[in-house]
Amino acid sequence: MPGGVTLRQCEGMTSMRMSRRAFGGVGLWGTAALASVSVLPAPRAHASSALPAPRTHASSALLPPLDPIALQAAIDDLEHPASTAAQLRVGGTDGRWYGTSGVADHRTRRPVTAHDKVRIGSITKVFVATVVLQLAAEGRVDLDAPVGRVLPGLLPRRFAAVTVAHLLNHTSGLPDHVGIPEPRTPEEVFQHRFDHWTPPEWVATATHGPLKFAPGTRQEYRGINYVLAALIIDEVTGRPYGEAVEARVLRPLDLTRTVVPGDDPRVHGRHVHGYLRTTDGTLRDVTTYDQSSSRGEGDMISTTRDLDRMLAALFRGELLPPELLRLMFTLPPDDVRMPDGSPARYSTGLQQATVNGVTFWGKTGETYGYKNAAFSTRDQRRRFVLAYHPTTPRDGGESRMIARVADLLTRGTGAADAAPRP
Repeated sequence: MPGGVTLRQCEGMTSMRMSRRAFGGVGLWGTAALASVSVLPAPRAHASSALPAPRTHASSALLPPLDPIALQAAIDDLEHPASTAAQLRVGGTDGRWYGTSGVADHRTRRPVTAHDKVRIGSITKVFVATVVLQLAAEGRVDLDAPVGRVLPGLLPRRFAAVTVAHLLNHTSGLPDHVGIPEPRTPEEVFQHRFDHWTPPEWVATATHGPLKFAPGTRQEYRGINYVLAALIIDEVTGRPYGEAVEARVLRPLDLTRTVVPGDDPRVHGRHVHGYLRTTDGTLRDVTTYDQSSSRGEGDMISTTRDLDRMLAALFRGELLPPELLRLMFTLPPDDVRMPDGSPARYSTGLQQATVNGVTFWGKTGETYGYKNAAFSTRDQRRRFVLAYHPTTPRDGGESRMIARVADLLTRGTGAADAAPRP
C-alpha cells in the first residue's frame, strides 16, 4: 500500500453471520494483504459506563488537501475488489467531494446517483446505540442494569452478569451461534435468502453453553449484542425499535431516505442493486433478502448523504448530551483485549481506527452485495462515507477499496512518516 498505511485488522462482520466460514474474514478496512491496523491511544473507561474526561489522541493536523482525480480513480477501480458500483462522499471542514462509479442496475446499466439507497449493514448499530443512549439520558435505561432485568426470561440465568453497557461495547461474552445455516457457496446463500427468524429464535441460537468470558473482561465484536439492544428499545418504548429510530433520529435530522425495513426483504425506490457471482460466473441479484436475523444490528437501508448527515449531527452533539456522547469515543480499559490479543477498538456504537497517524471514529457495515464505511475525525475536519458492491465471497481482499480511500484522505506531507510501521 502506498504512503505507509498501517491498519490493524478489525472485525467488520455485520449481517453476514451466516457466512462466517466460507465467506468469513476480518478487516475494518484492512486485510491480510495489508499491514496491521494501528490504533493510537484513546480515552479508556475504568468501568462499563464510566465517563472519563476527554483527552486528545491522534491528531488530524496532517490531513492532505483533497485530490479529486485520485479519489475518482480509487472508486473507478472496480476490479480490486470485483464490484459493480461505488460511491464516495467526503465531508468535513477541510473540503467536500462526491463521486460515483459503475452501475446501480446491471440489467438496465443505469448509473449510480446520490439518491440511490444501499443496505448499510452494521452501520445500523450507530443508530441503535444512539437511541439506547438517548433513553439512558432520559432515565429510562440503566446502562449498568443486567440485560435479564430489562428483558426478563430471554437469557439464561447464568448470563445474569451481562449488562446493557456490555452489549453496546461488545464485552458481553455471549456464546457463538449454534444451529444456524452457514452457506459455503453463493448458491447456498440464495438457498437461504428467505430464511426468517423471530428475535427470540435468533437470540436462542446464541445462548447455548457458558459465556465465552466474564462480561467486561474481553471484547469480541458480535451482532447478537445489538439484536438484544434493539429488543431493549422495543421493551422500553413499547414499539418496534425502527419506530423509535425514526422518531428520535430520522425525522429530526430529515433523513428521508433512511429506512428500517422490518420484515420487508425488498429495497424500495431508487437503489443500488447488490450482486453475487455464482460458481458458473453468472452475476445474480441478491438485493432482495430477508434481514430478520440482522434486526437491530445490520438491517437498515440508507444513502451516503443521509449517513454523512447522521455522522455530522452525532459528532456535533445534536443527538446526545456530552456525558453520554463521550461514551461513543471511549474504549474499554487497557486490559480488555480482542480475541487476537490486540487492544479493544470498539466503543459504545462506534469503532476506532488510525490511518497515517489520523484517528477516525465510525462504523463499517456489509451484507451480501453491499459494503460500506462511514467515518470521521473527532474534530470533523474530515468525514467520508463509502458505499460499494463486491460480487465475490469474502477472501480477505474485499476491503481494499476502503484502504485506498482512507490512504488518499490522510496521506499528506509527512503523514506517512508519522504513521506507526508494521
